[in-house]
Amino acid sequence: MTRPGPPNENLPTVKLVVVGDGGVGKSALTIQFFQKLFVTDYDPTIEDSYIQHTEVDGQWCILDVLDTAGQEEFSAMREQYMRKGDGFLLVFSVADRQSFDNVRHFHTQILRVKDRDTYPMLVVGNKVDLVGARAVSAEQGRALARALHAPYLETSAKEPPLNVDAAFHELVRIIRTHPQQEVKKPRMKCHTCSIL
Repeated sequence: MTRPGPPNENLPTVKLVVVGDGGVGKSALTIQFFQKLFVTDYDPTIEDSYIQHTEVDGQWCILDVLDTAGQEEFSAMREQYMRKGDGFLLVFSVADRQSFDNVRHFHTQILRVKDRDTYPMLVVGNKVDLVGARAVSAEQGRALARALHAPYLETSAKEPPLNVDAAFHELVRIIRTHPQQEVKKPRMKCHTCSIL
């Protein structure tokens, strides 16, 4: 039995942004989700965008995922893509303590750029296949996510993948249930009061 494809009417576009330090597996997760491939070569990303129709909990949407640069030399581009995102995967490697510590920095920057107290985010501990090299425990990952008021998932893009689809789908759910906050409006200038 074939599953019905996406409906043809205008589907909502959900923009997800994958952020984190260089080398934590952001591209590997994204490519595994979209192409069902595990990429072994590490080739630093500047910025890649992937789009596909996706069904989450019976509702179709157009998923637009931006895979971003983790390298510090591209940090100037961060604010630009942070403005566009509807939700963020905050990725660290469980084998890299520094990438774990830097998740808070990405979280703070997103909230500052968005000018919000909360925003749809999911903390992702990647590379759980590297069992012997683990530097961050699952409990430490969960504790960080709790502190940031975000859910936590552990993933591996390696074959067989673990929780890769679940991570992207969970972020779509978070976006759907997140209360839409009013964007702070600029104060109106009183033209009768101001002296030109």
